[in-house]
Amino acid sequence: MGRTNDKTLKEAIEQMLQVYKIKRRYDETGIITAWPQMVGKSVANRTKEIYIHDKKLFLRIESSVIKNELTMMRRQIIDKINQEAKVILVEEIIFL
Repeated sequence: MGRTNDKTLKEAIEQMLQVYKIKRRYDETGIITAWPQMVGKSVANRTKEIYIHDKKLFLRIESSVIKNELTMMRRQIIDKINQEAKVILVEEIIFL
């Protein structure tokens, strides 16, 4: 017989992330880690810098052709990131 305040491990971790106010940073790190799966290895290999700050995704891409393609796909990338995170994590992409 379980107690009423028993939580799953996932619920406990989610609560801990909320209590310590690190959930957003945790989500951002997860998106950065998932970047190669989201955009493919060829784009990920040419991504020299990636970070999120104030709902802005900052990217340094070494290929101007790929940078141009990503610029045209900006809205789809933002939507994909936010869908993956299940929260509005990125509102803008800035190329460095």
